[in-house]
Amino acid sequence: MSAEATNPASPGPVTNTAPRRKARPRIDLRRLGRAALLGPAARDRLPDAIGHVAEAHRAHHPDADLEPLRRAWVLAESSHRGQMRKSGEPYITHPLAVTLILAELGAETTTLTASLLHDTVEDTEVTLDQVGEEFGAEVRYLVDGVTKLEKVDYGAAAEPETFRKMLVATGSDVRVMSIKLADRLHNMRTLGVMRPEKQARIAKVTRDVLIPLAERLGVQALKTELEDLVFAILHPEEYDHTRELIVDNASRADDPLAEVTDEVRTVLRDADIQAEVLIRPRHFVSVHRVARKRGRLRGADFGRLLVLVNEDADCYGVLGELHTCLKPVVSEFKDFIAVPKFNLYQSLHTAVAHTDGQVVEVLIRTHQMHKVAEAGVIALGNPYAPPSEEQQATGDGERADPTRPGWLSRLLDWQEGAPDPDTFWSTLREDLAQDREITVFRPDGGTLGLPDGATCVDAAYAQYGEDAHACIGARVNGRLATLSTVLRDGDTVQPLMGQDPASEPSREWLEHAHTPAARIAIQRWLAAHPGSGDGEGAEADAADQGTQTVRSAPPAAEDAPTSNPATPVVDQPGATVRLAGCCTPVPPDEVTGFSVRGGVVTVHRVECTAVAHMKSVGRAEVGVRWGDTTECRVTLVAESFGRPHLLADLTEAMALEGAEIVSATVEPPSQQRVRHTYTLQLPDAAHLPALMRAMRNVPGVYDVSRAQHHTTAF
Repeated sequence: MSAEATNPASPGPVTNTAPRRKARPRIDLRRLGRAALLGPAARDRLPDAIGHVAEAHRAHHPDADLEPLRRAWVLAESSHRGQMRKSGEPYITHPLAVTLILAELGAETTTLTASLLHDTVEDTEVTLDQVGEEFGAEVRYLVDGVTKLEKVDYGAAAEPETFRKMLVATGSDVRVMSIKLADRLHNMRTLGVMRPEKQARIAKVTRDVLIPLAERLGVQALKTELEDLVFAILHPEEYDHTRELIVDNASRADDPLAEVTDEVRTVLRDADIQAEVLIRPRHFVSVHRVARKRGRLRGADFGRLLVLVNEDADCYGVLGELHTCLKPVVSEFKDFIAVPKFNLYQSLHTAVAHTDGQVVEVLIRTHQMHKVAEAGVIALGNPYAPPSEEQQATGDGERADPTRPGWLSRLLDWQEGAPDPDTFWSTLREDLAQDREITVFRPDGGTLGLPDGATCVDAAYAQYGEDAHACIGARVNGRLATLSTVLRDGDTVQPLMGQDPASEPSREWLEHAHTPAARIAIQRWLAAHPGSGDGEGAEADAADQGTQTVRSAPPAAEDAPTSNPATPVVDQPGATVRLAGCCTPVPPDEVTGFSVRGGVVTVHRVECTAVAHMKSVGRAEVGVRWGDTTECRVTLVAESFGRPHLLADLTEAMALEGAEIVSATVEPPSQQRVRHTYTLQLPDAAHLPALMRAMRNVPGVYDVSRAQHHTTAF
């Protein structure tokens, strides 16, 4: 049962609130609580206690049927009757306040019905079956989704498992999380009666989990207030200082925001563009961030201008007028209408300079965009209902499906592989801390949504799941790249999959994996194969390291040669032989071998650093010698200064020596120096010294060496 009350640290009267259609008197929860104790109203009229909810609901949905709300109120009030919050208020005031929050944001009737009942199953004798029989399957599902798991059954795992259950339910109906966010907001508003340590614990979970979820669902109105409430609890001194700054600025006579607002209204009126121009104050956390970034704050730093128009085209018309008639700061322009954010947000961002040099930020959007910017998925009503005739007529279908956003699908995928509640809980917080998403393209035209900073490793696991264990490299924008390559928004990525059944991920991949799905899959494999992925870990990235297996050598690129490499003979009948990518042995190198999983023997040069490591961990050596064949495959690293046509000259020199290029990687220049890695097929190992000399003779190349990848002891 939730039990919070008045919070003395709540932001107070200067907290930013979203513009409302009509001013309404603030609801008196204490008065409504007393009214609730008097019992439900007659069946032929709506109870006075939820009059404000009905009014807010009808403001967004004029034709809504209020009968389900009346019946939900009767059940909620009667079942919670006699229960009190820790503040001494009747408990019914909590679900009533949560429902009012959602009604103000435009939630549809089913969500409000479930909100009124969201604590009945958890805290009263009402059962889910009773809710389903009375209100239908949708309301039953929503109430079940937000019902906490009992600590008596789950112990310390109750909280993470409750969130896991809630997220899984959200995967089928995003309205579950809408109710949870409103529930947490009201609890945070009334957290003051809790012990300070409990306030801090709840605030930290809100900061790490609920606020990022509100951001991802686009519910900015809830997110910003939650941020301020968390700020007040976890950083009271900085909060008080920020509050003083806001109050002092509000008392100033000169306001550059008001002056620019008047200018903008004049410009748009002269251009005959119908628009509403508002000053949008920054909330506490936003002011605090700006202060940390800019130091001393000026008047224009305490808010932004919001321009609301009727049509998308008007947004660009406003932008053109502002940039023509006022002094624009071009570097501040962002177009989130043409390219919406992953959380449904659409708006134009620009900035203009005031006469005294202050920069005023301006947001330009339609009224519908503003509604979605404030309420996110809540503003969409029932996202599972078929589109209305009006929606079909207006063609308002350009948005991505909000019922299963990409970040939520990825979260639901990786949570299935989380081995225990602690891993799920810590990984969830890490995942939600990544607040920017990029889109990369597959060669077939499909897309992958990945967090900012994702690498080719992440793309491989996002596309192939655990089959990505066999990944040997990637192409990014048509060019070979290492698995550690960081992807950028709009890149085209093609993971290259090997055919070797003994392929395995490297422990080093964990350093490059940015997504939970990739990290969990790699960790599960390493846990199931102790000792693997250590000494030979670097072998798997063939685009960089030249892995090859004699029995079934997978090409590192589509045009790789099919001739057989030099074949070592091992003293272990029936074993498959793999030439280690960390030292790329070729005849007549002195070599040794070590057994790994699947009956595979990995062959290393005796001076390879991996040999000493594997001996130190007790790996038994296997005798190895070279067979009669002289053909070989080798990986060479060329260090050079950057110059035009260097790559063409190097490849020509290699071709003249009879070497066939299996794969090549050229790393981005660093201080005018370039590192090239080539995996080459030679007709005879004896040609290797001449090949390396020819490469060194290319102008600009100052060193050529055999690839030597150092391993790390774990």
